[in-house]
Amino acid sequence: MAKPKKYYVLYKPAGYLSQFSPEHGKKCLSDLVDVPKDVYPVGRLDEMSEGMLLLTNDKNVNQQLLDPTNKHERSYLVQVEGQLNKKAVKQLKEGVEITLPDGQYTTKPAKAQKTGNPKLPDREPPVSFDKSKGVSWLKLVLTEGKNRQVRRMTAAVGFPTVRLVRTGIENLDLGPLNPGELQKLDRPTFYDKLNLH
Repeated sequence: MAKPKKYYVLYKPAGYLSQFSPEHGKKCLSDLVDVPKDVYPVGRLDEMSEGMLLLTNDKNVNQQLLDPTNKHERSYLVQVEGQLNKKAVKQLKEGVEITLPDGQYTTKPAKAQKTGNPKLPDREPPVSFDKSKGVSWLKLVLTEGKNRQVRRMTAAVGFPTVRLVRTGIENLDLGPLNPGELQKLDRPTFYDKLNLH
């Protein structure tokens, strides 16, 4: 008999791996939440990145969301070191060349805009940056998810990322969730918000 499909949204805090099995003594998802054994994360967030991580045992979700031809939008709030300028924002919108493990890559056009300080929970551990340069915030919406893409993109335009929070995928957002909190959703809501079929 087929196991019932389960759907969750997790606010992954900084300092956790996007997997359930521990590795090199680092904290992982099983230190945070208790879900059925057949539930896995869809995609990943770097250890020090925060925000939305989807958990499910529905393989169809994985296939659709991770297929770049579907162009699912992923939204991020990015704190960068330095005072972000219009030139850098324009470059991010148009696409920048980044170095991936398998070579050079030019990112696809993205939505990018400088923004004021967002209302976010404090990060543990707090971010560190060069106080003389200060920081600024950027809203970034991508339709692809290459390895450490956001960090590579902001570094390529001269503004290293110091804090990265994935706030949503398509029309699904973190809502009132705090770091470490998990929300269970039903299939119709999950599929509808993520524009899955």
